[in-house]
Amino acid sequence: MRGSERQSGIERQEARIAWTLVLPALLTILLVALFPLVWTFWESIHLHDLRMPWLGRPFVGVDNYLEALSDGRFREALGHTAFFAVTSVALELLIGLWLALALNRAFRGRGLVRAAVLVPWAIPTVVSALLWRFMFEGQHGIANTILVALGVLQGPAAWLIHPQAAWVPVILADVWKTTPFVALLLLAGLQNIDASLYEAARIDGASAWRQFRHITLPLLQPAIVVALIFRTMDAFRCFDLIYALTGGGPGTSTEPIALYTFNVLLQNLQFGYGSALSIIVFVVTFGLALLYIRFLGAELTGGRR
Repeated sequence: MRGSERQSGIERQEARIAWTLVLPALLTILLVALFPLVWTFWESIHLHDLRMPWLGRPFVGVDNYLEALSDGRFREALGHTAFFAVTSVALELLIGLWLALALNRAFRGRGLVRAAVLVPWAIPTVVSALLWRFMFEGQHGIANTILVALGVLQGPAAWLIHPQAAWVPVILADVWKTTPFVALLLLAGLQNIDASLYEAARIDGASAWRQFRHITLPLLQPAIVVALIFRTMDAFRCFDLIYALTGGGPGTSTEPIALYTFNVLLQNLQFGYGSALSIIVFVVTFGLALLYIRFLGAELTGGRR
């Protein structure tokens, strides 16, 4: 009994030490993450419009959320966000996989090439957005000059004025900047695959395509899902790239949900309604994260529950 009591005392002492070490981090998380979220929710259930301060902050319950659901511009921004996320993430996964396979090969100067590939990712988002805006802006921009010279276009296109054409520089800018990040994640996954599997497959007469299909893709699946999680979450919250490149225009044709929420909060000064939009974005993003994590857990455990 004395031995068990001594062991129990040691465990309680270790638990107290562990809580003492973890407590500062927990308090920081509560201060930095949870408090703003709670405050935003509190704002979302009140009418708080700085354009009409005499109204005060009356409690309105779910009225702000009901207004968001009936807001055509909000639904349009949500559709823009979904289109942007699906298109850009799909292209980034395909190109990133191709880059990762190329960088995984042994060749002279591989380290230098790997470092060069990461340059777009290292450039600040606003800088890359302004770079792409410069290339597509005006009748005689770099993009129009090249495409007309190659015969792709018969004449200069007004990329940033046409509602559909404006998505081209937006998606290209995002793919150019973030594909290296996806390639880096997939390259790490490729380097964890045992080379002896490919040797055995070659001995058995498997072609390069069969090796890719039956060895590379299945073993790379966890890395692909991780890249999909990170990039989808980032694409759904995209703000700075579109704000600097098109400003959501022309009109609101490229306005994502994050930019619309910014306009409601800081331009229209509707803090109550803008907070409700922020909570909706948080819930949707959090729900997507849970779905991805569930899918990731199933993939990593081979579908076992």
